Amino acid sequence: MPKLMKKIFSPSHQRLLEIFPGFLSWMIILFPFWGAFIIPKFVAYFTVAFFIFWFYQSFKNFFLGIKGYRKIRAYQKINWQAKYRQEKQPKWLAWQDIRHIIIIPNYNESVAKIAQTSLYSLARQKGIDPKRLIVIMAMEERSAGAHQRAKLLLLQFQGKFGLLKATFHPAHIAGEIKGKASNEAWAAKQIKKILVDKQHQDIGNFTITSCDADAKFHPYYFAALTYFFAKDPQRYRHFWQSPIFWYNNLNKVPAPIRLIGIIGNINHISHIQDPDQLYFNYSTYSLSLKLLNEVGYWDRNIIPEDWHLFLQAFFAKKGRVKVVPIFLPTSIDAPEGKTFWQALKNRYLQCQRHAWGVTDVPYTVIQAKAHPEIPLNLRLARIYKMLETHILWSTNWFILTLNAWLITLLNPRFFQTTLGYNLPKFSGAVLNICLLALLGIIWLDFQLRPAEIKARTVIDYGREFLQWLILPIAALFMAVLPGLDAQTKLMFGKRLEYRTTKKLT
Repeated sequence: MPKLMKKIFSPSHQRLLEIFPGFLSWMIILFPFWGAFIIPKFVAYFTVAFFIFWFYQSFKNFFLGIKGYRKIRAYQKINWQAKYRQEKQPKWLAWQDIRHIIIIPNYNESVAKIAQTSLYSLARQKGIDPKRLIVIMAMEERSAGAHQRAKLLLLQFQGKFGLLKATFHPAHIAGEIKGKASNEAWAAKQIKKILVDKQHQDIGNFTITSCDADAKFHPYYFAALTYFFAKDPQRYRHFWQSPIFWYNNLNKVPAPIRLIGIIGNINHISHIQDPDQLYFNYSTYSLSLKLLNEVGYWDRNIIPEDWHLFLQAFFAKKGRVKVVPIFLPTSIDAPEGKTFWQALKNRYLQCQRHAWGVTDVPYTVIQAKAHPEIPLNLRLARIYKMLETHILWSTNWFILTLNAWLITLLNPRFFQTTLGYNLPKFSGAVLNICLLALLGIIWLDFQLRPAEIKARTVIDYGREFLQWLILPIAALFMAVLPGLDAQTKLMFGKRLEYRTTKKLT
């Protein structure tokens, strides 16, 4: 934890901030169990308000998903270099000067996995000379066979890019947590030393992209990134984010994982268009090397690095940082396993690791107090967004499935009132209407899927629709409980160890 944070908050305050998200989630979950006896009307009104909120969110996600789908189709038809030439202004960067660094952190991924997804998708980029790509395979020194795997990949893709290099992150560096953040921070610093410090190239001409070994970029992603980076007067304060879809292996994973992936796909394309513009970069994203260097690279003592890096930049740049969407999807792997149960376990652990981003709640509060130069509304908005995301993550299922019925079951006298009698009917009606949004999301997923994983026969379509019957169970075990687990661990002072999601070739 930075010294500044320790000066602002004592250890006891820091600990209270860590306790708060889990405590609030458990209070919301347990609220109807005791509130039904003491303040049943308040519980009922809270439940009604949440159902109205859920109704709004469901249809907002669907309509923004439709909007995003149309933008994807439009972006795929654009010749980005021609668009640049037609629109070029004097203050734009020169197209030929822009270079893209891509860091691929990996631990025990196979040569085949890295070659068939990330490296292959980079080698087939269109609308831009692949020689403008600088690809860094960020290996872990502690991983058995890391040097041999790197050597094979270097031989296989030799000459495909402007530079293809492997870095080897040393183990046991003081103050580091094993994981993606510390590995890619090491790799980024190494390449900056080569390109900027030794070769004296202009740091302002480089973007840097963080991705996983399974990330499959759209063929025009880096051409579009070149265009947006060149024209943007705020290029050194922006992140660029493509929609992230679990389409690499969607048909190979168990139905519970597949359902969560489909919902996540539509949610992501919706969130990057949210009118409040409070969304964060996620999983695979780009920014300028200059911005990354100015904010000190990725913090090496955190696990979920994507949102955290945005927060570092947000506070370092006085709140004048935002995420800009590029509607050219990046496809990644859904968690797999050699058996059905192993796949479910891997998904649970992956979700728990993502939910460990709840550690950014105390970080955000502490940094918000440390930066009074940022307008108060911007600081409060970021704190709210962090809390909303993590609290909804772990509580929405309980409110939607239990609240309306628990109040009336636990307090039969309240059921005799008009409010108590109508509450289950109201909640059931809202959920039934929300099924229309769900049907829209299912249709939208069919439109977005690559041709190779689309349903083809009547049996395929029947199976696709029938799987949605288990959505409540899948959501509970594959999303809600892992999130609650992470918050509870943090609440009790436990720490999560970084575990990579296993990827099969």
